[in-house]
Amino acid sequence: MEQTVERSPNANRGFRIQAPLVDSVSCYCKVDSGLKTVVGARKFVSGSKLCIQPDINPRAHKTKNPRRERTRVQPPLLPGLPDDLAIACLIRVSRIEHNKLRLVCKRWYKLLAGNFFYSLRKTLGMAEEWVYVIKRDKEGRISWHAFDPTHQLWQPLPPVPGDYNSALGFGSAVLSGCHLYLFGGKDPLKGSMRRVIFYSARTNKWHRAPDMLRKRHFFGSCVINNCLYVAGGECEGIQRTLRSVEVYDPNRNRWSFIADMSTAMVPFIGVVYEGKWFLKGLGAHREVLSEAYEPETNTWSPINDGMVSGWRNPSISMNQKLYALDCRDGCKLRVYDEGTDSWSRFIDSKVHLGNSRALEAAALVPVNGKLCIIRHNMSISMVDVLNPDKRVESNPRVWENIACKGHFRSRFTNFWSSFAGRSGLKSHIVHCQVLQA
Repeated sequence: MEQTVERSPNANRGFRIQAPLVDSVSCYCKVDSGLKTVVGARKFVSGSKLCIQPDINPRAHKTKNPRRERTRVQPPLLPGLPDDLAIACLIRVSRIEHNKLRLVCKRWYKLLAGNFFYSLRKTLGMAEEWVYVIKRDKEGRISWHAFDPTHQLWQPLPPVPGDYNSALGFGSAVLSGCHLYLFGGKDPLKGSMRRVIFYSARTNKWHRAPDMLRKRHFFGSCVINNCLYVAGGECEGIQRTLRSVEVYDPNRNRWSFIADMSTAMVPFIGVVYEGKWFLKGLGAHREVLSEAYEPETNTWSPINDGMVSGWRNPSISMNQKLYALDCRDGCKLRVYDEGTDSWSRFIDSKVHLGNSRALEAAALVPVNGKLCIIRHNMSISMVDVLNPDKRVESNPRVWENIACKGHFRSRFTNFWSSFAGRSGLKSHIVHCQVLQA
């Protein structure tokens, strides 16, 4: 009885048989030790190459790294909660406690070191503003401090890099709301600098940035559309007074020259008002000059109107209005009226602090919707410029004095201290900025 043997339909088609993926380093040619040649092995495995070497996994027999294996399964940020809920809890922690949060574990440190955590705080309106004060002591050394207006406490900061320990005439600006830039200046030994560094309020560290295109010190600077503009100043050489202008774009991470000023100038006051950058300073022959820059047309033009003639330092553009101090100790505030092209009295605190240099107002900065007056003795006044009731007698909260490292004394004590020369200035403020985190 004949038996019919069913043959596979693919037997005569010459299909190649794919070797299975195995964790082996052996060769299929050595399957049968009785086969003396590779040709025999080819007969043994129909349709194969001369040598069927399977895809080998080189790590098949290696021991896995236990440390790497442990990092694959990360513990939760907060035990018992998914990470999204844990982050929702952590972003509500006050900024003053963030340094402590970084010490809990590596995952918390990485979370607070990235941009996601603070970007989420900013998006949800939880970002807090701190005042950063850069000072110079009698020996010329630079130090800086951060003030938390919510808790009214001064916070420690990492030291300023060595290039700016004793630098003169350097600039300061804030980009992206959380990066404090220091740029240019004059080193007592090396002369003018092009160096640029910045401090991140999110990482609490200093970083390097591309150097400026021109060495300069005692220049003017401002921020327009999150771009840093630098104009004029001085430099060693034949042309000491500069008229060149350059701009830094953080998105492109590079500097570029723009239109020069009409005349060379060493600015001593500047402000951005109604989309224009106003500068006032001294020319090459020590004459007072004023110019305005329009970013849209990239042009400079001389200006001499009522705003410039009555313009005093410090000043600030806030809520589409231009404010300046009307008293040396910052007890009176005035505002520029564009309709009459003149300055007028805005608010009077009715409290004169004194005429000593330590009580002199050094800067005006916006903090939490209020105008902040900072003096050389580190005392601070908060003015609610949006309050419709400007009378301090009936509304004491419109002008609040905060006793910080400096302190407020009676008018009688301030008078006799100034008269006797006891209020000597131990240090003076160079720059003041506000950072969010």
